Parts: sequence; structure tokens; C-alpha cells
Amino acid sequence: MEAGARITLDRSGPVPLYFQIAQQLEAAIVDGTLAPGDKIDNEIALADQLGLSRPTVRQAIQVLVDKGMLVRKRGVGTQVVHGKVRRSVELTSLYDDLAAAGQDPRTEVLSLERIEAGEDEARELQLDPGAPVWSLERVRFIGDEPLALMHNVIPAALIDLGAIDLEEIGLYAAMRRAGIWVRVAKQRIGASRVGTREARLLAERRGAPLLTMQRTAYDDAGRAVEYGVHAYRPDRYAFELTLVDR
Repeated sequence: MEAGARITLDRSGPVPLYFQIAQQLEAAIVDGTLAPGDKIDNEIALADQLGLSRPTVRQAIQVLVDKGMLVRKRGVGTQVVHGKVRRSVELTSLYDDLAAAGQDPRTEVLSLERIEAGEDEARELQLDPGAPVWSLERVRFIGDEPLALMHNVIPAALIDLGAIDLEEIGLYAAMRRAGIWVRVAKQRIGASRVGTREARLLAERRGAPLLTMQRTAYDDAGRAVEYGVHAYRPDRYAFELTLVDR
């Protein structure tokens, strides 16, 4: 794939040339012009095409390698990997968002248990401690790439999750089929570091940063219907917000 043919440079402007290359390659990955698995010309070929030094091109590629959008493979070259999922902070499910974006979501259910609510879950779900709840843990993939580790707790009185194939349908879609419509949620976004178990499940190194989200969702009757604690790979995922001055 001749990436150089798609890159135009402003050599007299204030933006560094390596950054112009990185920006245009990133835009091509995000809009799908460059698909996962596509190869990028090697640094020497790109430098020749663009009339630049090899270190300048190497710096541009490294920017996208650091972002997780390109990967260097010995004997193969530089390839495009999945671009980062940018998700608006709205009341939607990750599965629905990925499916709508054509990202080929896949789910692996790690565990589904009917347990007694602990103090934290009972408080968030407005239940008595010890009330029956479903504890659900899943890994969400885009293709073969792990993206998120998700733990959800749902009041058992609302829905029988044991009768639902949650590897074939998203949790919110299953709730909608059961007549549960999520209308409002409170959400907290933060960060943590990868532990041993998360490293194995998310194909990350121990100690790497993770993007975290906690959400308590309520239906149109004001009932707390879901409490979720999720962790995302920041090289594959980001939240986006639109801020308006009042």
C-alpha cells in the first residue's frame, strides 16, 4: 500500500513535517481508508516518495505505533491495527455502539452467577444487602483484539440472565427485550493500572494504564437496574465529550 501517494505536505507552514504525516495517516485509519491489516510502505520508500529524511518518517510512524494504530512486525513490515474506538459519553451500551459503527464486536462471557448483593452493589442498586443479583463478567473484543473487561450487577428480580445467550446479544438489548428501558445513569470515569489477571485477559502488560468507568443506570420508573464497573485499553478506546458554555 503506497501511503505516500495519499500524503500532502505544507513545507512552509509551522506544523512539523513528521506531525503532518502522522495526522494524515491517522485520519486515513479512522475513516477506514486504511483498514486493519493494510501495510504501510517502509521508512526508506516513504522517505523517498515524500522527499524527506528517514528519521522524519520514522518519527511519524512511531507516533502512531505509540497510539496503537500501527504495529511493526519483523519480516512483515508496518501494518495498520484497529483504530481507537472514540465513544461519546452518552447513555448507550458498548455493544450497540460498536455494532452501529461496523466494528464487529464479539463477547466472551467469563462468568454469570446469581449471588447475594454485597454492601457496594446493594447501595448502588438501592437493594437490601444480601438481595439476589446477577453478577456478570465479560470480555468485549473488536474482531480478535480484546478491548474491555466488564463486570455488571443486575437485580435478579428484574430479568433471568441465565436464560439469555449474552455472547450473542448485548446486555442492554437483552434488558430492552425484557421491557427494561434504561433512561438515566450516573457515571464516573477514571484510571487504574493493569493487574495480573487484567493483563492476561486484555493482552496488556502488568502496570500499564487502564481507562475505567463505573455506571449506575436507572429505568423510566426510577429503579436502579444495573451497576457496571468496566476497564478499557486506552490505546484502543477513548471517551469524547462536547462542552457548551452556559
